[in-house]
Amino acid sequence: MNANEIWSWLTQQANRLGLECIGVSDTHLQACEPKLQAWLNQGMQGEMQYMAKYGLDRVHADTILPGAVSIVSFRINYVSKLNSQPEENQAILNEELQKACGNTQPFVSLYARGRDYHKTIRQKLTQLMNTVHQRYGELGYRITIDSAPTPEVEIARKAGLGWRGKHTLLIHPKAGSLFFLAEVFTNLPLPISSPFERNHCGNCTACVRACPTQAIVQEGVVDARRCISYLTIEHRSSIPVEFRPAIGLRIYGCDDCQLVCPWNKFAQPALWADFNPRAPFESPSLTELLNWSEAEFLKKTEGMAIRRIGFEMFQRNLAIACGNSQPSVELIVRLQHLKSTCSDLVKEHIDWALQCLQKPKA
Repeated sequence: MNANEIWSWLTQQANRLGLECIGVSDTHLQACEPKLQAWLNQGMQGEMQYMAKYGLDRVHADTILPGAVSIVSFRINYVSKLNSQPEENQAILNEELQKACGNTQPFVSLYARGRDYHKTIRQKLTQLMNTVHQRYGELGYRITIDSAPTPEVEIARKAGLGWRGKHTLLIHPKAGSLFFLAEVFTNLPLPISSPFERNHCGNCTACVRACPTQAIVQEGVVDARRCISYLTIEHRSSIPVEFRPAIGLRIYGCDDCQLVCPWNKFAQPALWADFNPRAPFESPSLTELLNWSEAEFLKKTEGMAIRRIGFEMFQRNLAIACGNSQPSVELIVRLQHLKSTCSDLVKEHIDWALQCLQKPKA
């Protein structure tokens, strides 16, 4: 099989499915080892035990797919309301930043307002690889979308899809960073793309300065234990009191480091309707979300990434948001009522919220 012919045909099929930004990396990822080991040694993974469990296996492609010789990397845009006008995009991002930093409306990360990206992207990549299989016969492959221990940003950089920003996310000068990454490890011989060598961040430290909890502890290093995305999604126990005020009304994830990035005015709109925001999370209200039962939570978040945190963590995050919101009698009454039905974990956060809401104003 001619590698260039295979790649030409594969990219045509990918584009047909709306997978337009793709490249190929080799499987030599060991350059990531020292930085990853140092990060793990400092315990920056927090409660994400799987990070420590797999350790340096993350940088060995054979642990993902024995015999892999190529890694196809994909960028998939996820913000549907963006367009090709940088000035308009900047206005949209500024508005989202104001919402995230405000004290009136719960904030859900832009990527999580529609259908769960794992489901949508896996479906598309499975379609693509089934087509490849039909044409080229038996082949080995494995799709990864945050679902296996892989250094996806470095894979994407080696595949020519962008550089690693100071906030650790991939950035491209014509697409910003508001996209998902996904990979297909395969034993199919493919021509390796030229890596993205230049870092265009320069002296900019907007993302570092914007982080509400100072989680970007040095350029290219995020201490997950301080990161709001980690605290509201991955951290399953009590959220440290020291971080609660900075979380604000962010109930699922945090986009601040991306919303201030000057490159994101060039971010491209999502091509798939699956990523359009669903009604409950387009303009949510605290009281409305607080009134949900577990059954309502499961129904309204069906097929969404936010469902993975479960109802208890959802209530925990809402309690923190209440404590950081504008005080109201309605909110206080609702929280007091909720204490009689919720778990001890949620109760602790409600008590904190009530103290904040009932604190005399100076």
